[in-house]
Amino acid sequence: MTNPTNPNEKDPRLTTIDAETGETVFEQASAKHTADITEAEVVDAEIMGADTDDDSDLGDGDLGDFDPSALDPNMFAGVQEMMDKLQRSDDLERENNDLKGRLARLAADFESFRRRTADDAADARNKGTADAAEALMPVYDDISRALEMGSADPAKLIPGMQNVVSKVLSVFERLGLSATGKEGDTFDPQWHEALQVVDGDTDDTVVQVFQTGFRMGDRLVRPARVVVSKKA
Repeated sequence: MTNPTNPNEKDPRLTTIDAETGETVFEQASAKHTADITEAEVVDAEIMGADTDDDSDLGDGDLGDFDPSALDPNMFAGVQEMMDKLQRSDDLERENNDLKGRLARLAADFESFRRRTADDAADARNKGTADAAEALMPVYDDISRALEMGSADPAKLIPGMQNVVSKVLSVFERLGLSATGKEGDTFDPQWHEALQVVDGDTDDTVVQVFQTGFRMGDRLVRPARVVVSKKA
């Protein structure tokens, strides 16, 4: 309690309440009581100060005298191992995402390449067909004229057809084809197909051609079907 005359000083009087009248009675405090009060206030102040310091320390997040070496080594090692695994997991996830992106780009590039290749092949086939048809158109014209002439005079049909055959062979040569299988040639199984073997003066000689063959460089387009002689 403060002194009514001076708020900055303790009131030395004791406060009691009269049982009969209910009024407050001020009495002079004894020296011992004053000393007791003073000691109690000091203890309370110390306790309050200690609480304030503790709260301030906790609020600031200070761990005080925490010693990491006091932890269980096995537990510390387990925590460290778990952290390493988490780090490796993050690295693997980033690597996996990177690989997925690269794979998607490669798949897109391959699909584009496949489409371009298919388009180029189709264009090449169409161009080859158009070139061959254009080269054979004069042959068609000659056959039509030979038939017109042969219908009026059959004797003229044979020379006309011979002319057509010569023109076809000329067209094949321009396309890179060459005929194989002529009478007198040596039989070659790479280009010839023997349909029959007959007695003759020499071995492996083409004596008759049933069907002319064609080749394009080292590639066989169609084998020549021939009759081959064999010494008796």
